[in-house]
Order: sequence, then structure tokens, then C-alpha cells
Amino acid sequence: MVTVENTVNWLKNFADKIETNKAYLSDLDRAIGDGDHGNNMARGVQAMVEKLDDSEPTSVQAVLKTASMALLSKIGGASGPLYGTALLEMSKQAKEDQIEVKSLVEAGLAGIQKRGKAEVGEKTMVDLWAPVLDHLNKQTLSKEAIDEAVNATKDLKATKGRASYVGDRSIGAIDPGAASSGYLFEAMMEEGVLEHD
Repeated sequence: MVTVENTVNWLKNFADKIETNKAYLSDLDRAIGDGDHGNNMARGVQAMVEKLDDSEPTSVQAVLKTASMALLSKIGGASGPLYGTALLEMSKQAKEDQIEVKSLVEAGLAGIQKRGKAEVGEKTMVDLWAPVLDHLNKQTLSKEAIDEAVNATKDLKATKGRASYVGDRSIGAIDPGAASSGYLFEAMMEEGVLEHD
């Protein structure tokens, strides 16, 4: 069940994971991008946590909107607009009385694809969000399934964004956006957002 409390806890847990793994995320990005994904994300999630603490949102929609605005304003590169748009689309979906996680993720994925013009198989965060949505529909989402989807981006050739500049050299590297998205969904599972009442 999605509540204000577990949505806030989910996003704060995500922020902790990004902070803990920021060097790793930047290393991944160094292989196929400009090497700043971890630091950019860490700066964004720190701002997000501060905004959530300051504003004390009273609805799931407000939590997601507050988070999205913080990420949009603080994360540089492509990641800010993509994560910000995903959470903004999720917040629009969250105004329904009965909030379904898979509807939120579906809205987030649609936002990312619209903003980034990316399809499955192009070595982007879409290659993590799409399998996660698939697992949510089948009720088979697990940490192993998330890890598997992150690792599967290794075999893909990047055809979108900065990573596409390195062409074939992108094969064999994990996509940093997929890796950071993996932490988002791991945190979601750990905070009980996926549990039904």
C-alpha cells in the first residue's frame, strides 16, 4: 500500500543508496559518459531530502511532486530532467484514491520515454524501468530481478545520449542510469511500498 510515510521513507532510502554508491555510479559513467552521474545524483537527492523535510507533504502526490521539483532543479545532465519527469508523472497518477504502484511506475516510464525519446534496448534507464514494470504486472519483482535487469544493460550498445558517442565501446559496461534506477526500486521494496494490505 502506498502511503505518505512509506513514500517519504522510500525516497530517503533511495537518497541513502545514491550517497553510499555515488563513487561506483560515477565509475560506471566514466566508462561510457562524462563520469559525473554519481555526484550529480547525490547532489539532487540531498536537495530532495531537504525539501521533503522542510515541506512535510500531506499526500503521496505532494511527496512525489516535491521530490520531482528538487531533482529537476539540482541534477545536471540528462538525469535531472529524466528522474524529475518520472516522479512528476508519478505524482499526477497518485491523485487517484487507490494508488497502484504499477500505475505509478507505468506513468514514470512513459514520462522518461517521452522526455528522453528512448526505447527498450538502447542502454538507458528505460532498460531497467520496463522490466521492473513487467515484473510488477506479474507480481514477480525481487531484488534479484532488479539486479538482473541492471546487469542486462551490459550487453547492449548505447544508441542514446552521451554514451552513444562511444559506440561499440559501450558494450560490456553497465548503464549508470539503469544502476541508479535499480536503487530506486530496491528502496521501494525495502520500505514496503509494494506490499498490499
